[in-house]
Amino acid sequence: MAIPFPDTLRRAGPDSLVQAQCPGYAQLRVGQVLFVGNQVTKEVVLRAELDFVEGDTLSAATLARRLELNRRRLFNLQLFHQVLVQAVCREGNLTVLYSFQERWYLFPIPIFSLADRNFASWRERPDRWRRVDYGVHLVRRNFRGRNEQLLGNLQLGFNRKYELFYEAPGYGRRRRVGFGAGYSYYRSHALDYATTGDRLRNLRQNVDFPIERQYATVGLRWRRTVQLLASLDVSYHRERVSDSVLYYNPRYFLNGPRREYLEFNLTTTLNRRNTFAYPLSGQYGQLQIGYRAFLDGHTPGSLTVRGRYARYVALGGPFYYAVGATGQLRVARALAYPDNRALGYDLLVRGYDAYAVEGRQLGLLQQGLSLRLLDLGRVRLNGVPSSRFNNIPLAFYLNTFTDVGYVGQRSVLASNQLPNRLLASAGIGLHLVTYYDWVFTLEYARTREQRGGVFFRTQFPI
Repeated sequence: MAIPFPDTLRRAGPDSLVQAQCPGYAQLRVGQVLFVGNQVTKEVVLRAELDFVEGDTLSAATLARRLELNRRRLFNLQLFHQVLVQAVCREGNLTVLYSFQERWYLFPIPIFSLADRNFASWRERPDRWRRVDYGVHLVRRNFRGRNEQLLGNLQLGFNRKYELFYEAPGYGRRRRVGFGAGYSYYRSHALDYATTGDRLRNLRQNVDFPIERQYATVGLRWRRTVQLLASLDVSYHRERVSDSVLYYNPRYFLNGPRREYLEFNLTTTLNRRNTFAYPLSGQYGQLQIGYRAFLDGHTPGSLTVRGRYARYVALGGPFYYAVGATGQLRVARALAYPDNRALGYDLLVRGYDAYAVEGRQLGLLQQGLSLRLLDLGRVRLNGVPSSRFNNIPLAFYLNTFTDVGYVGQRSVLASNQLPNRLLASAGIGLHLVTYYDWVFTLEYARTREQRGGVFFRTQFPI
């Protein structure tokens, strides 16, 4: 008799059912661990996530929870649409079967975007067809079936980007030590060169390129499981701005139009969320330490420390609560303009989307209460033959949230009002969770300054 998980976890007796198959056995020996449906993914990748192997002894009383925790680890590799587990017990010997529905792993995404602020301003320009970006963004996940990733960008037009990255989370039987490497070249006809009135000032040149950046990076990866990771990266950066940038901001790079530096980054991540894309329970913690050493001999180095912790709680029924806190400290005798970013970039107090806040220290607290409005499970598309695309999970959540943030900065331009000031907002949003870890959010936020707006995002905000 096979016992499926996690459906049986919602009932009281999966462990007692196993014991009924093997009465009198408080401890069960793992005889076999089998995998089905992993046509591309190598078995060594799957076994590296399990905390048991053949020959181990498991407690019958906690078997269901143990198998479910391992099932979640496999699902959070983000290589599968679905992961199921079954257990069979005979004479104290346990056979465990994990079955998978694999995703599609190759994604060529066309790039076509306008280089102006909006369609109306683009349409009014006589050279508008020169002011577009086009190309292809290519991602190959689960390369060679070993959970490696290849990423490439070929972008031409107004803003040009050429990139190639390789990421291997782990090699060998235990998959403990991995490797990452990449190269990026970017140049653009536009550059944000200063912040005034808490907004970015932008320089656009039709012929020249105000900014050119390139960097190469290599790094080591260490992973205990998909839930506990660490990385050490070293990168070489070379950047140049045009004389026009220095005309508007002579201290953009502190010392001249060019700079070179080495950057060292150490990151450790604890990720015990039930699902990584839209978590409803569990916790997440990350610590990042970065140091930039400039090669010109007179630009001072800078140290950045950033920490983040988030907690997700299932309150019962359709209600869920999430809270996350982020803090950052940057230490340097002097900072160039592009190195002094705080809120408004990858971190944000929702509702302040139009603003950029510069500073060395920041704190951010976000919390939200979600109500599961509708969970359609998996909607089957009968006209699509591929199982990788014809089952679409759809779930809708109504979310209310509050954000509080603060940026500390010693010297501030008189026109910038948001540094050294408490930022706060509240709002309501509708979240759509679907396949391939896609999350779409439509939110209305209102700030403490009584400014409001509707914002569309493509990731879980906490």
